Amino acid sequence: MIYVHRLIARAAAAVLAVALPGVAIAADAAAGMQKAQVCIACHGPEGVSATPAIPSLAGQPAQFIATQLLMFREGKRKDPQMSPFAANLTNTDLNNIAAYFTAQKLTLPAVTADAAAAQTGANLARQLNCVQCHGPALLGQQHIPRLAGQQREYLRTQLRGFKASTRFDMDGQMTSAAQPLSDADIESLAAYLANLR
Repeated sequence: MIYVHRLIARAAAAVLAVALPGVAIAADAAAGMQKAQVCIACHGPEGVSATPAIPSLAGQPAQFIATQLLMFREGKRKDPQMSPFAANLTNTDLNNIAAYFTAQKLTLPAVTADAAAAQTGANLARQLNCVQCHGPALLGQQHIPRLAGQQREYLRTQLRGFKASTRFDMDGQMTSAAQPLSDADIESLAAYLANLR
């Protein structure tokens, strides 16, 4: 089953590479900064969100950002703010915005979390082998997001969405991983990931 998911993920990445050529190579971060000015209202200056329900974009992999914007533009993901914003973006815009946010440094204040919940979250992350897709330090790679230091409430909401099969999941991997999680597991994972620096 995991092998099938990997094949699907690789195929999706290949399709996106054609649809979004040169995400990190030919993109113009300065043009992306201009286009991203509207993003600051929600995602914060330089992509560091101060709103718990809204993700920080700073330091996310460029391919991940461009892919998510594409998913909003194409209607695969839906959001009252993001869908209308993405609707008129060109592929060049997607790449430029991605180049801008990926170049920003994620600086977050320390978040306090219950030590037991954080330890449970760390154990769950190991059991679920999150590092296999999200990278050794959970900083994301290619079209897969950085989880370390992400907004706790945002993480919780996304995990619940995957569990309920209401959150778009390109290859089904996250939906499969989230299905067996209890609400307490989701709380613990979100606490652990939000506190990773």
